[in-house]
Amino acid sequence: MADKIRAKVITGSLGASFSDLIGAALSSPGLAVFNSPRYVIFPGFCDVHVHFREPGFSYKETIKTGSKAAARGGYTTVCTMPNLNPVPDNVEHLNQQLACIERDACIQVIPYGAITLGEKGETLADLAGMAPYVAGFSDDGRGVQSEDLMRQAMRRAKALGKPIVAHCEDNSLLRGGYIHDGDYAKAHGHRGICSESEWGPIARDLKLVKETGVSYHVCHISTKESVELIRQAKAEGLDVTCETGPHYLVMDDSMLQEDGRFKMNPPLRSPEDREALVQGLLDGTIDMIATDHAPHSAEEKAKGLEKSAFGVVGIETAFPIVYTYLVKPGILTLDQAAELLCISPRKRFNLDLGQDFCVWDLESESVIDPKEFLSLGKATPFQGWKVFGRCAATVRSGQLVYQA
Repeated sequence: MADKIRAKVITGSLGASFSDLIGAALSSPGLAVFNSPRYVIFPGFCDVHVHFREPGFSYKETIKTGSKAAARGGYTTVCTMPNLNPVPDNVEHLNQQLACIERDACIQVIPYGAITLGEKGETLADLAGMAPYVAGFSDDGRGVQSEDLMRQAMRRAKALGKPIVAHCEDNSLLRGGYIHDGDYAKAHGHRGICSESEWGPIARDLKLVKETGVSYHVCHISTKESVELIRQAKAEGLDVTCETGPHYLVMDDSMLQEDGRFKMNPPLRSPEDREALVQGLLDGTIDMIATDHAPHSAEEKAKGLEKSAFGVVGIETAFPIVYTYLVKPGILTLDQAAELLCISPRKRFNLDLGQDFCVWDLESESVIDPKEFLSLGKATPFQGWKVFGRCAATVRSGQLVYQA
């Protein structure tokens, strides 16, 4: 299990000894980080927040293309969100997704079950029926607006031993916004999304966590107030974790452009919010980095900031961004990056590591080009960014699932 992961070191270069290095990795149980002069072998990365769009929206992404893209990014385990058609809100609907995973996934893909029927926020889904097959319960893409319904969901999830994984968004505060309600929105005449639309529901839910004792995980936090609320909840001993995405850690609304590839939900926030997120990583308030990989068609992302669909892709660029802009400047260590990208999410969601690892060439330099993505989605705010780090190989359960 993830709590048995330990760090080990291998010396020597990759080069002609590639097979020897892979063999050494496979023979080392509980592997964490292997170092060589140029190459590092990490445990297989784990992303607890992706959208693979199948069934229902396979023109955006499929289990096959999504899992291949994940393997290219060094990921061997992902958890998929339930905004699908049909929504996995009962076993029959969930089985359609599980069949796609069984047929086409090249890595471990574990779905979430929906909290409410159809993700409509009106009636609880069949949580008990889905519990044996899912990582937890989420209505990601839609916040649960009813406090009473969220209380019911938490009580049911607590009894089933599963976490509530919350997309926190108060619809009454959105007011048609689509980017952060900050300086860029004001300067360019855009409607903004206020920070309270995120931290308000978090504050509500944390009170319910205290009442119900449920395991609670907050998706993609983006505001300084969210960080502080979760910091306080942890100090009180609540069973709470959270994630943020690479884009929130290295970008802010001063970097926006009039392009749909900069539109995601939650939006890029202020420089002060970004700084608070980085501090939250460093002090342990933020437990993990998750990509919220959310592919759309080129047409859906070609309508500017106002009318493009929410969501950007990120599973193929996560480590190069984290390594180049957080590790190389000395903000994070390589061990901390491994903790955030692999170890912490596996511990929180009780996901085994097995013989999973990825090999990275840390000296390889490139410019992010969406045309090279294996994902069907190409919309990334990091297009044109210079990065270091190239995944040379990914191994899942002892089997090679990606090689550059």
